[in-house]
Parts: sequence; C-alpha cells; structure tokens
Amino acid sequence: MRISVVVPVYNRGELVRACLQSVTAAIAELGLAAEVTVVDDGSSDGSLEIVQTEFPAVQLLCNDHNLGFAVSANRGLRAARGDYLFLLNSDTEVSAGDLEQLLDFLELNSAYAGAAPRMVDGEGVTRQSCMAFPTLKTALFFATPLAAWCPHSAELKRYFQRDADPSLDADVLQPPAAAWLIRRSAWEEVGDFDETLELFFNDVDWCRRLQASGGKLRYLAGTAVLHHEGASTAERPDFVTRWQTDRWRYYRKHFGPLGALWVKLCVSWTFSDWCLRNTCRRMLGRAAEPLGPTARAFVSFLRSGRPPGLSSSPSAQS
Repeated sequence: MRISVVVPVYNRGELVRACLQSVTAAIAELGLAAEVTVVDDGSSDGSLEIVQTEFPAVQLLCNDHNLGFAVSANRGLRAARGDYLFLLNSDTEVSAGDLEQLLDFLELNSAYAGAAPRMVDGEGVTRQSCMAFPTLKTALFFATPLAAWCPHSAELKRYFQRDADPSLDADVLQPPAAAWLIRRSAWEEVGDFDETLELFFNDVDWCRRLQASGGKLRYLAGTAVLHHEGASTAERPDFVTRWQTDRWRYYRKHFGPLGALWVKLCVSWTFSDWCLRNTCRRMLGRAAEPLGPTARAFVSFLRSGRPPGLSSSPSAQS
C-alpha cells in the first residue's frame, strides 16, 4: 500500500462530502494504491450517513462519543497500512496535482519526514499557515490584551512567520495538521499525537518532537489545498475553552510548572481585562456579556487548571 489517507470527521457533512470526493478523485486519477479511512468523532448532523451511503469503499471507524481530534487522528493512523500517511481535515479539498507533488517530493528527498501544502481559502487566497513554535513570550503577546495593543509586535511577527514568503518552498517548523503527508517511518519514530491535547496544540507538540529527533518538514508552495479553516471547530460551543485548555497543557508539558503558571497568569490578566471592559459597557448603557458563566469557569480554571472560555479569540493573526 503506497498511501493511506486519514480524515477525522466531526459534523459539517457537506464539507465531508466535498473532501472525500476530492481525495477519492485524486487517487483514481493518479492510479495510486491507496486506502481512505474516515474516523467519525460523534457526528450528529448526518455526516456518518453521507460516508456510509456515498463512499462505500472508504473504511469507516466510529468513536462512541466526541473524543477530539488527537484521539480520532491516532485511531485512523494506527489502522493505516500505507508507506505514506496523508492526514486531512474534513474541511479541506485536494487535487491530484497537489497529492502528486507531495508524494514526488518525499520520494525524491529522503532527508525529509514529511511535506505540507500551501493552504488557500475559498477565494484562492493563500493562508499564512506555517508557524514557529510558541515560547513563554508568545503566551504574553497572543490571546491577551497585548494582541490588540501591539498587533505588530516582534513576537507575533516571529510566531506567525509574517516575513515568510508563501510563494517559495521552505523548510518549516510547524505546518498545520489540516494537510500533512508524513512518512510512516517518521510517524512510528516520533509516535502518536499526545491525546491529552484534545483539539489544539497536538500538531505543534508532534512537530516539536519531530524536530527534537532531527526530522524535517518541507512546505511546497506549488500546491494549493483548499481549506475552509475553522469550519469543524466552529461546531463546538466550547471552542475557546478547549483552545485555552490545550494551550495550558502544552505549556505544562514543554515549559514545566513555571510555564503552566505563566499561562495561568496570562489568562488571569485577560479575564481581568474582560471584566473591566464589560463593566465599562454596562456603565455606558451598552450591551455586555453576562459575567457569571465566565467568572465561574475562571474560578474553576484556577482550582483545576482548566481555563475558561474567555472572549479573547485565539484567531487574531493580523
């Protein structure tokens, strides 16, 4: 088996259909010896039925309930038999040309563990998706008031790799796991995604472990995979809470107790800023978010380490 495609799925059936149509068409056009595995993570909108009825050749694995991206991806990758593992988000669409370029690169460049495509939106605009690894300084400048006060800070510039030219091939540290082609040998050496990082930072952690083992990843600018970014995570009402939780766990893992404490302090500052802004809105007679739910989540975070769903969104890259 040359390639195994693994697609974790959680709702958004229309995008799942488009993703599977694109990847099965690409495999057929290239005449690849390939398998496609879908891991359904507790979908409730008919996505499961779409896969069952419209794509009978696809191997379907089903979680009993929603377990998160890391668990679903690991389950599919463990079942894979291919020499190359192609991990795809269900909100992506890939062409035969994209897949061929990724495969050809790895077959001609044995020094690389994997390759990642250029990501584009529905208008064909390139997304600056490859990032650097987060540091303690990142926690201070990203998803805190400083993100709005200093949007062009040197740290955010470094973290989001804003000086990188997306029209050029390059070695990269952290491409998004929305579309990865990885050698099986590299995956087996580095190991599975860390399942304590349920939705976010699991790909960051894996790339960090890959780099520590001496592995390299290549970004291929000549590709163009369509990514409806955030379509699946938008289905989750606790999106920000999960992002904060996984960030805290990532920092605890890689920076130790002091790193975890630092994230708590940064979240505390963000919560205080949120409270102040909401109080000012009420004093001015403007609409404000209710204090109770976020305050209770924040207190719970301080006690247990699970961050609240604060209003500061982790999506501001501009």
